[in-house]
Amino acid sequence: MRLLLSVWTRLQRPPAPTGARLGSGARGGPLAAGDEALIRGSSPELLRDLGSQVEVKTAFITEEEEAALLGELEPGLRKKRYEFNHWDDAIHGYRETERERWGGACEEVLSRVRSVAFPEGCSLLGPVHVLDLDKTGYIKPHIDSVKFCGSTIAGLSLLSDSIMRLVREDAKNHWLDLLLPRRSLYILRDQARFSFTHEILKDEESVFNGERVPRQRRISVICRNLPD
Repeated sequence: MRLLLSVWTRLQRPPAPTGARLGSGARGGPLAAGDEALIRGSSPELLRDLGSQVEVKTAFITEEEEAALLGELEPGLRKKRYEFNHWDDAIHGYRETERERWGGACEEVLSRVRSVAFPEGCSLLGPVHVLDLDKTGYIKPHIDSVKFCGSTIAGLSLLSDSIMRLVREDAKNHWLDLLLPRRSLYILRDQARFSFTHEILKDEESVFNGERVPRQRRISVICRNLPD
């Protein structure tokens, strides 16, 4: 099944950060003193308003769990070619698949994702979606279609650090940059899902808080809930 995205707009690069800082640690609480903030935004007010709707949890999976996920995914991905013309022009340099059945170790990881990101009893969207971005690939600014996706998206980042950018669709000077470290989990909810576009920056644009964040090949393992 093709990735269910709807591109609403393409955006110019936002202005320099104000210095507002926010982030979540591996257990979902505030970052410990001295930890690098994982989310930066155009204003402290925006960070406060979206504080419960945007999370990045570092070290959510171990190296062994990442290896288990890759072990199940790589054989199928190797049979596909990277594509550079997405059906709605939302992605460049990607291959994708969906997976419903997982081995025990991977199912444990996904159960942990579901328990952290979604309310108990929430109806989830079919198979887990897997998106493999080439080193030169990127995801353009888009908002997921409300016809197919519910209020929450949760994604594991494998193989590479990356930067996700959120920009308010009707006010492009309101934005957030999320640093997504390798083996982290990001969660977007509610307004952050449907009022803000999100994108994964190109390698040459991958800068967070003035620091270069080299982008390698990146695989994301994504869970969504069903619309209400």
